Amino acid sequence: QVQLVESGGGLVQAGGSLRLSCAASRSILIMGWFRQAPGKQRDLVAQISSSGNTNYADSVKGRFTISRDNAKNTVYLQMNSLKPEDTAVYYCNAKSLALVNYWGQGTQVTVSS
Repeated sequence: QVQLVESGGGLVQAGGSLRLSCAASRSILIMGWFRQAPGKQRDLVAQISSSGNTNYADSVKGRFTISRDNAKNTVYLQMNSLKPEDTAVYYCNAKSLALVNYWGQGTQVTVSS
């Protein structure tokens, strides 16, 4: 079992920045972030493997940066040039070598226009 503890999020004006953090209770293969807006499905935002390979949704490329500190089992999501359409609940995700998914409790990100 893996516990994920998220921090960050909040309210920001369009064009602003926020940083999300997620600490895992143990080392895990893939960490990342998904988001879910009201009435919509939960979609991938960005992922990073333990070796540093990254994957981004097209909608956030060039604005968001995912990184991780393996020594702290922590993943970060730096979000710049935020847009109102980035408003959603952001969920930390971790995927084990056996492809078991673990989820954080979610953190609200609201971007005002």
